[in-house]
Amino acid sequence: MNGSGEVNAALEVLKKYWGYDSFRPMQKDIVDAALAGKDVLAILPTGGGKSVCFQVPALMRPGIALVVTPLIALMKDQVQNLVARNIPALSIHMGMTRKEVDLALNNAAYGDFRFLYLSPERLGTELFLRYLGEMEVSFIVVDEAHCISQWGYDFRPDYLKIGELRKALPDVPVIALTATAAPKVAVDIMERLCFREKLLIKSGFERPNLSYIVRNSEDKLGQLLNVCRGVAGTGIVYVRNRKRCEELAAFLRSGGISASFYHAGLGAQSRSERQAEWKRGATRVMVCTNAFGMGIDKPDVRFVVHFDVPDSPEAYFQEAGRAGRDGKRSYAVLLWNSSDIRRLRQTASVSFPSLDYVEDVYHKVHIMYGIPYDAGQGMSLKFNIYDFCRKFGLNRSSAYYAIKYIEREGHWTVAEDMEIHTRVMFVVDRTALYDISFPDGRMSVLADALMRNYTGIFSFPVQIDEEHLAGTVGVEVPELRQLLYRMSLEHVIRYIPADHATVILLRENRLAPKNVRLSPERHEMLKASYVERMETMISYVEESDMCRSRFLLAYFGQSESADCGCCDVCRTAASVRRSRKKTSVEEMRRSLMSWINEEKGGRYSLDEVRARFDSPASGESGREWLEVLRDLIDEGSVPPYAG
Repeated sequence: MNGSGEVNAALEVLKKYWGYDSFRPMQKDIVDAALAGKDVLAILPTGGGKSVCFQVPALMRPGIALVVTPLIALMKDQVQNLVARNIPALSIHMGMTRKEVDLALNNAAYGDFRFLYLSPERLGTELFLRYLGEMEVSFIVVDEAHCISQWGYDFRPDYLKIGELRKALPDVPVIALTATAAPKVAVDIMERLCFREKLLIKSGFERPNLSYIVRNSEDKLGQLLNVCRGVAGTGIVYVRNRKRCEELAAFLRSGGISASFYHAGLGAQSRSERQAEWKRGATRVMVCTNAFGMGIDKPDVRFVVHFDVPDSPEAYFQEAGRAGRDGKRSYAVLLWNSSDIRRLRQTASVSFPSLDYVEDVYHKVHIMYGIPYDAGQGMSLKFNIYDFCRKFGLNRSSAYYAIKYIEREGHWTVAEDMEIHTRVMFVVDRTALYDISFPDGRMSVLADALMRNYTGIFSFPVQIDEEHLAGTVGVEVPELRQLLYRMSLEHVIRYIPADHATVILLRENRLAPKNVRLSPERHEMLKASYVERMETMISYVEESDMCRSRFLLAYFGQSESADCGCCDVCRTAASVRRSRKKTSVEEMRRSLMSWINEEKGGRYSLDEVRARFDSPASGESGREWLEVLRDLIDEGSVPPYAG
């Protein structure tokens, strides 16, 4: 197909499935590069339409696109959106049983599916690699591509497996996408993804409708209330921790603002309900941690407030960018004071505890679950950091960062807010089960269904399919859960209800003391990179001369840009210029009146005015002097000139 034919075909796909007549800026360039078989890194700001950049070309090529993304909630959302458009798609992520994964991979290899979404830890599994050779892969898509770079703010070791995937599929083009990547990170992404030829397509990061406002205030609560009252429409308020999240929502409600809160500590249903209420406008302001926002497509957010200073420009730019996606005037407000700066700098040491401390935490996690040396590989540990720190008397922040650092070193994978499926295990013998007189006849049917459908259920807790079992028993899912709970009270089963929790997946057997691989060089490099980003954020909030937009654009490598004219720095500068001009006009009035009325006695000519005031030394043009003179004559402060 020729170039123009490809373009027309791409537009037809865009129109058919998304209803758009044209691509957004840069989308067409990315689609064209992908269709030409090139590896391409696309950097588009939040809300820039990244998904279309790989979904359109994938629908124009035979086979299935592999989409690697670390965000399970976003993965599920995108699969649902594709299926709703009659595009066959499926996903594989942590929390699925081996049977479910096997079925999904079988469908991907032999079914008529166009997209397979994968969490990165699945790439190196034997099961995936076995099916990979049977798949006709059209594209390798890497979402949140900055996660592959150790220079990036959100490095994830599992992303490094994508390089191995490229070796297995050397001729399959790569489409890598991210919203934020500094120049050094962009180069690192392309190198780690083994680009055959480096190709970076980057949209301009200007958001002309977004006003960046930074306010230094000791009364941040008052400032927050002023913003919520002064800016009409929907808003988001970002805070660093869950407790403050709940407190600020209560504070806003007490001030007459419709507000709710959202963080990873809430149950899945509660989070879903709160998000839905906010999206439809029933809740005006959502106070949240950074758990809220990924994949939320709400175009009419009028303001985003950061109550705490983020620790990186990347995180700030992405979160602030959720305001004003509809192109209308919106505000990104950052509140800070001296205590924020002290806290940020203290966080640097907390975020990178000593390697001796990190290894100690490594062993304590294994001890908590009774895992001996040379055992544990493949285990999934439902982990509660509050219980862990209480048991061992550890500081929660230090322990959390140690656990995350161990993940960076590749010893385990941490999945926060992962869906845990319902599991059941019989605690009575199979023969004894037939002698039990259940108080509800449906329990007997349920027990029989459990025995028939789940091997191993008498030996260990197995994951069950609640919907299938409910259909077998003839009840709704809530009733099924009640029956399971009642059977557990009868000491027939062990019932572990569905939940959302942090899960640690052990990638290796427990190592002996002093054998845990922790590189001092990498530790120092990562800490230095973190401190550099943090100090950039501090410079941003303390900046009083450079346009906020230009500051951020320069950080992301866009050196040529104009002042935005609408941030607090630009507005202050404009106000100063207006004040200076006003002062200058007053001085001109006094000079003219003194010269005409006192020195010249009211008799003067226009040539004399030009000779006296229209000179390079005056600093003002003759036109401005004459305008002031006309005003003085019109108001009668000086007589008209002669000649």
